[in-house]
Amino acid sequence: MSFIESMFSLEGKTVVITGGGGGIPGNLAIGFAKAGAAVVLWGRGTNHPMAEAACRVSEAAGVEGRVFAVTVDTASREACEAAIAESEKLAGAAPDILVNGVGGNRGKTAFVDMDEALFREILDLNLLAGLVTPTKAFARYWIKKSIKGCVINMTSMTSYKALSGTWAYDAAKAGVLNLNEALAKELAPHGIRVNAIAPGFFVGNQNRALLIDEKTGDLTARGTSIISRTPFGRFGKFEELWGAALYLASEAASGFVTGVSIPVDGGYLADNI
Repeated sequence: MSFIESMFSLEGKTVVITGGGGGIPGNLAIGFAKAGAAVVLWGRGTNHPMAEAACRVSEAAGVEGRVFAVTVDTASREACEAAIAESEKLAGAAPDILVNGVGGNRGKTAFVDMDEALFREILDLNLLAGLVTPTKAFARYWIKKSIKGCVINMTSMTSYKALSGTWAYDAAKAGVLNLNEALAKELAPHGIRVNAIAPGFFVGNQNRALLIDEKTGDLTARGTSIISRTPFGRFGKFEELWGAALYLASEAASGFVTGVSIPVDGGYLADNI
């Protein structure tokens, strides 16, 4: 095994990725599979059938027999606990890496027109289903089995700088950053590391219409504004998230790293005048 392989290979590791049918989580899964890990995609399967998502990841990574799918609602503690047991059975090993990929936003509005019920729904999606509930299930599982697990959360540009009109998403992702730090301290005595990746702007199914005019293919006003504030002058490519993910997942590479959030943003957070 080469030095690079010894630092970043995930051979023998089992990664659970929630929201595994989505753009960023699904593409992270490809990177993990390429690095040698067994990968279990979790999702409700409402918009993206999980078996199909697993097939896409397996084909893209060029691997066979190491990508699995579990249909689960991560807002339910009982469902998460059952899904952990199912994941262990499918992969043939205890899951030791959790990537919390569930999340998202729904619309943009002026604060005075905000729907409080939708606000709560987005908070539940990003904070509870997207972090608290699955992480609690995994933490209890790992502590019971004395497993030194690894959690990778999804923070966001809105964890640091609010975006206009996305009130609940702003609040939720700021909360994810806060809990990422708090959980890192809470779980460190058990050898469990908790870190995060903060993707900049990547074009996926969820935000494509917000960033690119479907009729003309040109940037929308929102897309133009984002690019003008991104020093690299472009949106990210999904595979550009792999390096940060593999670094945080590897005990050899980041075994003394916990509580951090790594921006992969083309310089968006460094932009200034």
